[in-house]
Amino acid sequence: MNFSVKALSNGGGRAGLLQVGSCSFETPALLLTTRKGLPTFISPDMLSSLPTPDSRLLQFSPLHLLESISMKTISEIGGLHQMLGLQEHVFAAVPRDGIISLPDYQSANKTGASFETPCGRLLIKPVQYMEMISSMKPNMWSTLADEVPAWVSEKRNKTSVDRTLRWLDDCIKSPFAKNTGGAVFGSIVGGSRIDERKRCALEVAKRDVSGFCIGGFGLGESMDERPALLNAITECLPEDKPRQICGLGLPEDVLQGVAAGIDLFDSSYIYHLTLGGFALTFGSEGIAKHGSEDQLTDSCGDGTKINLKATIYRKDASPILEGCKCYTCQKHTKAYLNHLFNTHEMLAHILLEIHNAHHYLGFFRMIREAINRGKFNEFRQKFVATRRDYIIGAASSA
Repeated sequence: MNFSVKALSNGGGRAGLLQVGSCSFETPALLLTTRKGLPTFISPDMLSSLPTPDSRLLQFSPLHLLESISMKTISEIGGLHQMLGLQEHVFAAVPRDGIISLPDYQSANKTGASFETPCGRLLIKPVQYMEMISSMKPNMWSTLADEVPAWVSEKRNKTSVDRTLRWLDDCIKSPFAKNTGGAVFGSIVGGSRIDERKRCALEVAKRDVSGFCIGGFGLGESMDERPALLNAITECLPEDKPRQICGLGLPEDVLQGVAAGIDLFDSSYIYHLTLGGFALTFGSEGIAKHGSEDQLTDSCGDGTKINLKATIYRKDASPILEGCKCYTCQKHTKAYLNHLFNTHEMLAHILLEIHNAHHYLGFFRMIREAINRGKFNEFRQKFVATRRDYIIGAASSA
């Protein structure tokens, strides 16, 4: 794996190029969150309908596969790529995925991290985790971390950093590490304490890692305190290695992360929107036309999303978004999707996830274009102002 920074913009954003095997990805980039290696609703044959190569970055949690096929069998097949038939895709493994593999800080101890999973609450030790990584052979993998929410005590926070650093060394030195074949991302924690965040980042940067996975966000910290925490971390990290983050999904969260110099983001936000029947519409003009303009428009309702389950769309013969190039918008209407949702058809979530993934990948493309033109700060301010103006307008007319 190789990474290089290609452009810096005002407001802190940076654009880069991530080379993984024969695949090249421009950053900031979105990692499509999966369950057992595939997007929750999109089938393998429909993955090709999403923009490439952006859609070839897939994130998964090894813990998802504990309830099914054995690690030995996956290893004998040749890893996750071979098992799923997705040899041209890039897999990034993280313990926590934000959907069904959630950290349980109260049950973690000095021997391993605790997670709430489909198999129940599990205590995962570094050696177990590395055996999973060795069997699945992802292109990139993050080390085990003891993630804690923002409200824990100072003592518990310090303990989480100490454990994460110890587990990092255990993962790197594990005999299974030689058989992973992937790039290791050192996990960084520290809760809402800037001093602990810095301590963890500085220590991880001393290790032989290919990149960094910033954890512990989206666990209770406020948007106001987040920039200081992110900046404290990135200031301690080398510029020539990629930075991944888990827990930032909302568009405003992503823009905060980009401003702090983060390169890779997860997409659990898409999953939760799709599950609720919401379709993304924000920034529609620039995304739909694949243009170079970063101008945002509020011509699509609230400029963020629409609820396709709503009665208002029962007879709406228009696509989710006029001009959108995704498979769903090219083939189907709001009325059809409304019908599918209200009759509980599985196809509803399939078509909606295709649109939402396509749309959010387009949002990241707009971010990259703004950075390359040196206008990321203007792009971010315009986006936030558009959202704020709508909320104020909606509140005043209520």
